[in-house]
Amino acid sequence: MAYDENLAKRIRAEIGRLPGLVEKKMFGGVGFLVQGNMACGVHGDDLIVRVGPEHYDQSLAQPDTRPFDMTGRPMTGWIMVAPAGVADDETLAAWIRIGIQYALSLPSK
Repeated sequence: MAYDENLAKRIRAEIGRLPGLVEKKMFGGVGFLVQGNMACGVHGDDLIVRVGPEHYDQSLAQPDTRPFDMTGRPMTGWIMVAPAGVADDETLAAWIRIGIQYALSLPSK
């Protein structure tokens, strides 16, 4: 499955040279890992964000979001944001910050 390379470029521009950042092909798209933990990524046209279990319900209450579910079993703590939900750079940056903050809260791998 192809993924939205433009969205990936926008994520790269937002993240910049974050220490410990690794970009990796995964989920048929691309993931951005910080200290070995996934923070966000792109699957198809959607943004994947690892928000953590404590922010999961609150994040799903936001417009254009849904559970991250590729196998019929949603992954608690992970959401997908449709293109309309990241149309502007400010909103994309906010989602990326949430993913990075959660990734940084986890032990390094």
